[in-house]
Order: sequence, then C-alpha cells, then structure tokens
Amino acid sequence: MIGKGYEDRYLSEAETRALMAEALAQADLTGKRVLVIIPDSTRTAPIPLMFRLFRELLAERVAALDYLVALGTHPPMSDAALSQLIGQPVVSGRAGESRIFNHHWDRPETFATLGTIPAAEIEELSGGLLVQDVPVRLNRLILDYDHLFVCGPTFPHEVVGFSGGNKYFFPGVSGPEIINFTHWLGALLTSYAIIGARYTLVRAVIDRAASLIDRPKLCFSMVVKTDPAHNAGLAGLYVGTPEEAYAAAADLSSRLHIVWVDRPFQRVLSVMPKMYDDLWTAAKGMYKLEPAVADGGEVIIYAPHIHEISYTHGRLIDEIGYHVRDYFVKQWDRFKDYPWGVLAHSTHLRGIGAFDAERGVERPRIRVTLATGIPRERCRRVNLGYLDPDSINPDDWRGREEEGILLVPRAGEMLYRVK
Repeated sequence: MIGKGYEDRYLSEAETRALMAEALAQADLTGKRVLVIIPDSTRTAPIPLMFRLFRELLAERVAALDYLVALGTHPPMSDAALSQLIGQPVVSGRAGESRIFNHHWDRPETFATLGTIPAAEIEELSGGLLVQDVPVRLNRLILDYDHLFVCGPTFPHEVVGFSGGNKYFFPGVSGPEIINFTHWLGALLTSYAIIGARYTLVRAVIDRAASLIDRPKLCFSMVVKTDPAHNAGLAGLYVGTPEEAYAAAADLSSRLHIVWVDRPFQRVLSVMPKMYDDLWTAAKGMYKLEPAVADGGEVIIYAPHIHEISYTHGRLIDEIGYHVRDYFVKQWDRFKDYPWGVLAHSTHLRGIGAFDAERGVERPRIRVTLATGIPRERCRRVNLGYLDPDSINPDDWRGREEEGILLVPRAGEMLYRVK
C-alpha cells in the first residue's frame, strides 16, 4: 500500500501525482480496460484533479479508461452535473475518450449476479442479528473491464462507520438486495453506535461481498479536509487494495473529521450546503450531530433550498414516516415488506429512542426539526418538527456554545462527539 497523509496541511498536486504514478507503475495495465468508480456530487472530493491525473498517467497506456458513478439509489446525473463533477465537458455521457456511466439501481437488466453469501455465514458476520441468504449483484459493467479502480473520499458514515473502500461497490454500484440488507443491518446497530467506528459488522459484510469480484481492484482512498472558509483540499491519499487503502484513510479521517466537544448541546443548527438537494442526502446533518446532542435536545436541519424528502423514495417515506428503530422492529409484520434501505433511512434520521408496542407510544431521545422548503403539513405527516426557514438567521446562532447552542455552518461531513 502506498500513501501519505497530513493533519496540518494538504498534499500538493506534485505529491498526489507522484503517489498515483508510483502505484500505477506497479499495476499490469498496458493495453487493459480500466473502469474507475467515483462518487457523485454529494461527496466533497477533488474528482476533477483525479480525473485529470488518471488521463495524464494512463490515457496512452490503457485500451479504455471509463468511469462509473457510485450513485447507490441516488438519481442519475445529467451531462451538466457530470461535467461539474469531473471538471471536464461531458456530452452524451462522454468526456473525450472516456465514457462516464450512471449507475441505475432500479434496472434489473443492468446487474450480474456474482454469488450468494449463505445464511449461516451472514449470521456469523452480522453477530446473529440477521439470518438469510444475501445475493450479491453488481453493475454488470464491471465484467467489461480488466481492472477496477475505486476513487473516492473517506468520511464518518452512518451505515458502515466510515465511507470508502469496498463501500463504493456495495452499495455504490450494487443491486437493491444488498443495499437494503446492509442498510438495515446498520439500522439495527443504530447510526448512533456505528458512525465513526472503523471496523463494523456492516463493513464485514461489504468486504465479504467484494471478495466475490473476480477482477483486480485498486483503491485510491482520499481524505479531504475543509478549511474554515469551506475550501476543500486533499489531506491524504492512500493507494492499495480496497481493504488496505480504506484502513489507512479511515485512520486519518478519524483524526480529521471528528470534533470532540466537552458536553452535549441542547440545540444544534445544521446548515446544509447545496450539494445536498433532498432530505435523503441532507439527513447527514442529523447523523453527524446526534451523538453530541443532549437527551431531550434538538437538531434543526436548515436548508431553505430543499423542497423534497427524497427524489427516489419520497412516496414510501410519506407512507411510513420517520421513526425510531424499535417502532419498526416491534411491528415487523407491518413493515417487513417495505424496502429495508428506506426503513433504515427513516430510523437513522429519527435517531435512537424507544417504542412501547402495547400502548403505541414512541419516545425518541431527541427532536428533529426541518427548516427547509418542505411544508409544515408534510413535516408533521412524516413525524418531524417544522420551523419556518425565513425565521432563522444562522448568524444569531454563532458563538453560543456556552448556552448549549451550536451552529454548524457546513454540516454533513464532520462528526461531533462528546469526549
């Protein structure tokens, strides 16, 4: 594994290029077809830099250098959005000689079945929480290439502990079965417990699924640091197997992306940047703050630009609402046929709490309030609080930590925890 990372500065472009050149020189790539799996625009990363360096270092050496966006269940990206993502003009899914593909989680014909993780093994991997066969389906484009690259950032993550590594395959470009399974396993463990943990039961399942991929894999794990002016730079780059590169990146991310506070806050205003355009993605403003909120406290997701709960799953969320984990677990016959990934999102956003099935009483630990373009009535219907975003001036929340009030000006990537 090759890599370098800093807590107090960024990698220069020359350092980044040298690391990539060294790693690529060791790979048997001449005349080979390479597919690079990259994140979408909901992750902060210098994808334009990496795209340019891959082209510079490989274009004359390989037979193909194409890209697949790890959308999971996020909506497909337009040519204009892809152009912004990679920093090059994309026309009809092409940027020069490279093709840029969207992943389509909802198109069965686009998948290849790599195998099945049997129930007995799933029981062991999940610590006995779930017992079932899990089919492993992946975007069949991978079969058209000789080498697979993963190129994406690592941050604390609500489902798997930290993002990165094999997570770009599962759920990034995988079928709905393993997406739903891994997300529900994370929900059973709870985001509160799992976020910011480097090795988790969900990670174990993802790594096992990735072992079924019969193509050479090389992972470029980035650690991105954002300064107070919200400028992002590359603090670390690690290249190796997805498991090795992830481990090194998660170690640095744990030092850069976790803010330790002395005591929990009563109210938090999570200001969401426009890279999150629905609540499904902006929910990170809750996930990353929940561990630092006092019992009975409140997280306010402030995003006037958001008008939709989920462009993909909004109808289902309107049906089930947002609830604590045990609301679903103790009424499993009622909810088991919904997509488990949707149930997981619901309980991750609502946070930990309790549910008395006999009395039908739900007791979330904290309150979750939306100050967005989503109307009051819809917020009420899905079991969330509402604040008029026009009534909020984020500057009024600044510098009030001693009062138990916290402003997070660019929420979604930094995890807050109590010492």
